[in-house]
Amino acid sequence: MRYLYTLAMYLATPLLVLRLLTRGVRYGNYHRRWPERFGVFDVPAAIHGGLWVHAVSVGEVNAAEPLIKALKRDYPNAPLVVTTVTPTGSARVQQLFGGEVFHVYLPYDLPFAVKRFLRRLRPRLALIVETEIWPNLYFACRRRGIPLMIVNARLSERSLRGYRPLRAVLRSALRQVRVAAQSRTDAARYRLLGADPGLITVSGNLKFDMPVPYDAVREGEALRQRWGRLRPVWIAASTHEGEELAALEAHLKVLKRLPDALLLIAARHPERFRAVEHAVRSLGFSLATRSGDGVPGAVHQVFVIDSMGELMPFYAAADVAFVGGSLTPIGGHNVLEPAALSRPVLVGPHTFNFEEITLTLLREGGGERLDDSAELGPRVLDLLGDRERRERMGRQARRVFDSERGAVRRVMQLVDGLLQE
Repeated sequence: MRYLYTLAMYLATPLLVLRLLTRGVRYGNYHRRWPERFGVFDVPAAIHGGLWVHAVSVGEVNAAEPLIKALKRDYPNAPLVVTTVTPTGSARVQQLFGGEVFHVYLPYDLPFAVKRFLRRLRPRLALIVETEIWPNLYFACRRRGIPLMIVNARLSERSLRGYRPLRAVLRSALRQVRVAAQSRTDAARYRLLGADPGLITVSGNLKFDMPVPYDAVREGEALRQRWGRLRPVWIAASTHEGEELAALEAHLKVLKRLPDALLLIAARHPERFRAVEHAVRSLGFSLATRSGDGVPGAVHQVFVIDSMGELMPFYAAADVAFVGGSLTPIGGHNVLEPAALSRPVLVGPHTFNFEEITLTLLREGGGERLDDSAELGPRVLDLLGDRERRERMGRQARRVFDSERGAVRRVMQLVDGLLQE
C-alpha cells in the first residue's frame, strides 16, 4: 500500500507543478520559493535541533499561536521552525512572529523531498497541527528517531471516510505517533483510523487558549465611534462562494427595517476579494473596502474586509456575527473568535469541522443554527432589534470560551514528556 501511495504521489507530481505555476501567478513572490516544496532551501546552522511546528494555512497558524508562544517561553534557547502549505499561511506566520521563527514550506510527500527536508532541519520534535497525515513524512520521522505528535487533532466523519482507501498505510504511519485530540469524538475517530489508543489524549482545543487581544477590543471600540455607536452592525466572516450572495440578500432584508445598518463581509480566501466586491456593486449597495477606504463611513451600507488577519477588531465592532463555511458543505469555521469577544454567533447547518465546539456553543445559548440561507436575514434582524438578548447570548458565548481553556498547558505537558524521553 505504501509503495502504491508513493507511486501515486510521483504520478501526481506534474499536477503539483501545475498548481505551483497557478499559485505563482496569484501570489507574486511564491514562485521564488517553489524549490522548498521539494526540500530545497537554505537553512542557518543555528536552526538544527529545533522544535518544528507544522500548520497548513491561516486557520491552523492562528490555532497554533498560543502553543508557539508557550514553546518560546518554556524553551527560549530552542530554535523554532514553522512550516505551512499555503502562501496565506506563510504571510500569517510572518505577521505574528516575524523573524522570531524560521519559516519554510512543507515539502510534498515524496521520499526524496522529505529526506532532504529533514536532513536540512534536523528537528528534535515535530508537532503537526490538526489533520495532516503524510505517510512518507511520518515514516521518515520515525526512522530518524524524531518524536512526532499531532496536536489540536481533529478528524471529521467526512475526512475519516476519505481516508478509508489508505487505512492500511495510515495505520502503519500512525504507529508511535502521539495524538492530542480536540475532543472525545476526534479521539475515537483517530482510533478507527489506526492510531494507538495508548498514545491518544483528549487535550481540548488550542483555539480556546488564544489571547483576546486588547488592541482588537480597543480598535473595535474606535470603529464604533467612527461609524456611530448606535448604528446596527453585523459581520459575515470567513465566507465561501454562495455565502456572500446569501449575506447580501439578507442585508437587503435588514435594510428595509433598519436603513442605517452596516454589513461587514470577509471572504475566507483572498483570491475571492474582487469577486465579493463585484457582487456588492452589482446589487447596488453603497460600498467601502478595507484596502481602498480604510474604514466605512456613515453613507456606506457594506464594507468588504479585503485583508488578512484583521477579523478580531471587526468582530469586536459588530453586534452579531455569522461564521461562514456553514451554509455550504465546507464544514464551518472558527466560532471561538466571536465567542471570545462576547458576540452572539450564527452558523448554518454544516459545522462538522468544529462539531463539538459549535454544539456546546449552541447548547449553552451563545449561538444559533440556521436551517438555510433564507433564515439569515430574519435572524440577524431579530438579534439587532433585541439588545438584551444579544448581550445575554454574548455572555454565554464568552462563558463557553472561558470554560474550555487549558489545552496549551495540557499539550505542553506532553511536549515536556516527549523531549525528556
